Amino acid sequence: MIAKDRDTIRFLLAASAASVALWFIPYAFYAVYPFRLFVTFIHEGGHALATLLTLGAVERIVIHADGSGVTYSLGGLPFVIANAGYLASTLYGAGLLVLCRSGQHARAALAVTAAAILAMTFFFAGNLFSWITGIGLTIGLALAAAAASVRFAHFFLSFLAIQCCLNALFDLRTLFLISTLSDGPSDARNLERMTFIPAIIWTSVWIVASAVLLVMALRVLARRFQPAP
Repeated sequence: MIAKDRDTIRFLLAASAASVALWFIPYAFYAVYPFRLFVTFIHEGGHALATLLTLGAVERIVIHADGSGVTYSLGGLPFVIANAGYLASTLYGAGLLVLCRSGQHARAALAVTAAAILAMTFFFAGNLFSWITGIGLTIGLALAAAAASVRFAHFFLSFLAIQCCLNALFDLRTLFLISTLSDGPSDARNLERMTFIPAIIWTSVWIVASAVLLVMALRVLARRFQPAP
């Protein structure tokens, strides 16, 4: 196995171990808080992209300090827009896992992500906290892409991928509980009103779809390390 392959395995294992360990460390929430906000940006970006692709208009994106967010839009296809948030988070995390196969793509992936966050902030940020968060995330990602070593960028991308996947699954677990125990507003509740299909069913569909996407990404990643016949 070549050195780059060993790096990929080591970085993914280290990123996974660090992410799990942080769950048990007091006040570690503050260490991963920027990643939580990053995943919220990706979630709301999924809603915004779905709005634009279905010929709607995005009014603004509002990110709150508790990690929640709201995308305000006009027009488009509400069914597609409501489905896009949670699936976008998982799809993005799965895509980063695939890119982690090779460190040579890490800087480019981080640079493109920084540009996407900056564009969302510039065009759609709807409150001061959204601006602060967007600019902060853009600077952090840009520095990791431009100033860090290739190996550090590779590890950082691996950690970002694991955080995206874990946060996406954690959010869906929380949504499942909300859909079961309360009538609080959510994407699943919006779909329930549109289709008369219970919110818990939509949440379950997203959980299954997310699991399938992650398994597919891991299978693609694993093929890199299979010996040639």
